[in-house]
Amino acid sequence: MSRSTIRAWYLVHKWSSIVCTGFLLMLCVTGLPLIFHDEIDSLTGGRPEIVGVRADAPLKSLDELMQTALATRPGEVGLFMSFDEDRPVVNITTGPTPDAPAAKMTTRAFDRRTGALVGTFDGGGVIAFLLKLHTDMFLGLPGMLFLGLMGVLFFVAIVSGVVLYAPFMRKLAFGTVRVSRSTRLKWLDYHNLLGIVVLAWASVVGVTGVINTLATPIIQLWQRNDLAEMTAAYKDTKAPSPGRLASINAAVETAKAAAPGNQPQFVAFPGGGFSSRHHYAVFLQGETPITKRLLTPALVDAETGKLTAIRPLPWYAQALLVSQPLHFGDYGGLPLKILWAILDLFTLVILGSGLYLWLGKRRTPLDARVREVETGGAVEPVATA
Repeated sequence: MSRSTIRAWYLVHKWSSIVCTGFLLMLCVTGLPLIFHDEIDSLTGGRPEIVGVRADAPLKSLDELMQTALATRPGEVGLFMSFDEDRPVVNITTGPTPDAPAAKMTTRAFDRRTGALVGTFDGGGVIAFLLKLHTDMFLGLPGMLFLGLMGVLFFVAIVSGVVLYAPFMRKLAFGTVRVSRSTRLKWLDYHNLLGIVVLAWASVVGVTGVINTLATPIIQLWQRNDLAEMTAAYKDTKAPSPGRLASINAAVETAKAAAPGNQPQFVAFPGGGFSSRHHYAVFLQGETPITKRLLTPALVDAETGKLTAIRPLPWYAQALLVSQPLHFGDYGGLPLKILWAILDLFTLVILGSGLYLWLGKRRTPLDARVREVETGGAVEPVATA
């Protein structure tokens, strides 16, 4: 690699890293507790246990549970119904209108065997705060897209770092950390070693993070294309009144019959963004760790109870669904979460050491830094006055 090429890659690595480092430090710090959000929720009472009923007790109908939920929220309508995967609990979201904004929604969890209220999701708490900071910095879609741009710069920094790693390590054994030389060279060796160790993980988390920031545009694209096509026949049809809606329980069973081997993950009610004015949208999931994420929406006429359309989500929406749990290490249980946390800590060291290396030699000529890369640190850059 010529000196001019190394110089160009060095500048790409330097500026892409400098611009995104502050935000990545925030994302790594807030992402660490989010990896263990399930465990933290259990310890803090955010996911109360349900006891005192036989495990094989019969389940109440979804319609009965919805009536129970609405009985204490007069004037509201059902918006969503989702299902816990590991316990007989249904989470019911209600609101004043079918298209109510998130701020006016109320979500509560009910025991499917007894109909008892077992929890309320108020959107507060430390985990909710950290998640909001991590995903959009409380700025909504502009914040999400901005963090997505930082993720792209992070990936550029990774690629350029790998390119520079090759000439730097040409004369050094893998894992070399020269602790007897200067403090700067020691941290440069740590920076390079940890960087190459977390390369694959950082790339995966960075790319999935960028995809996650596009969640809103991706959902809107699905609504404009696939959902509009699936409900085109109902475009000029009057929406059924809330009092004439078909059975929710029957709608879910109809959807399950259309996709054997699948289970409902959540139901979107008529009038919301994930359905039409005329349908229950039953989102079905498979049984394996991967197919649980690949949802298939089945649209059931909310007045007649008949299935009108069913098709998998398009590839871009599937990519979003797969990337969300992968970003937080949700695929492999606690062992994978612990690995994710360790790699997250390594990344914090990489970011901190990169910042230290830049701040310590800001006045060093560019040619001296390039020579340092070429010699693998044998010639350290000297700052000018």
